[in-house]
Amino acid sequence: MRPFIQQRQLNLFLTPPHECSYLPEHLATTVFVDPYIQKTQRLYTLLSSQGFRRSGDHLYRPHCEGCQACLSTRIPVYEFEMHRNQKRIWQKNQDLIIKPVAPVYRPEHFRLYYNYLMQRHKGGGMDDATPERYLQFLTSQWADTVFYEFRLEKQLVAVAVVDVLATGLSAVYTFFDPAFEQRGLGTFAVLWEIEEVKRLGLEWLYLGYWIENCRKMSYKANYQPLEYYSNYQWIRKS
Repeated sequence: MRPFIQQRQLNLFLTPPHECSYLPEHLATTVFVDPYIQKTQRLYTLLSSQGFRRSGDHLYRPHCEGCQACLSTRIPVYEFEMHRNQKRIWQKNQDLIIKPVAPVYRPEHFRLYYNYLMQRHKGGGMDDATPERYLQFLTSQWADTVFYEFRLEKQLVAVAVVDVLATGLSAVYTFFDPAFEQRGLGTFAVLWEIEEVKRLGLEWLYLGYWIENCRKMSYKANYQPLEYYSNYQWIRKS
């Protein structure tokens, strides 16, 4: 990778073009924050407010020439209102027990993660999941990460991986048991995270990248109001 920009001792690096994971026949490039600098919650919060995300120990943002399809999104939680279907999903899952646990390897979590990938995202580039790659993707040596377990009685049905920022929560990844698809667990996890942001007295739930023409990413537009980061500012999606 080559240096992209330097500002106040913060080096950013731009990757060579590579195959886009979301839009076929597109090439993507990604900006990464210098992996050797010390990262803090304050820096993470600042960069999240500028469209960056975390994957493992790395902070990154798409930077594709001629394409701005990947838009970082966030929900202003105190303005959010559930629509009718979201209310149904919320009520349907009130029997779940939700518990925060430390971000460490647990075989039960990994089995659920692997099963989720094989049934929901087979052929999506994550088929070679191993415990090592799982931890490298979801955990970090420096972020304040929490794994939220969702259980139906004693059965683990979903795990939501969340980073705590100074101003909100960042939804890193959620995986669930496809056998409980009728419960809408992915939707419920987002709704629960919105309420958790409120409980913590924070402002934003960062949802990651919204891509209008990518089916597996377009669902984020269902949460309104939704803000997306474009041209160095947050814009309310109408």
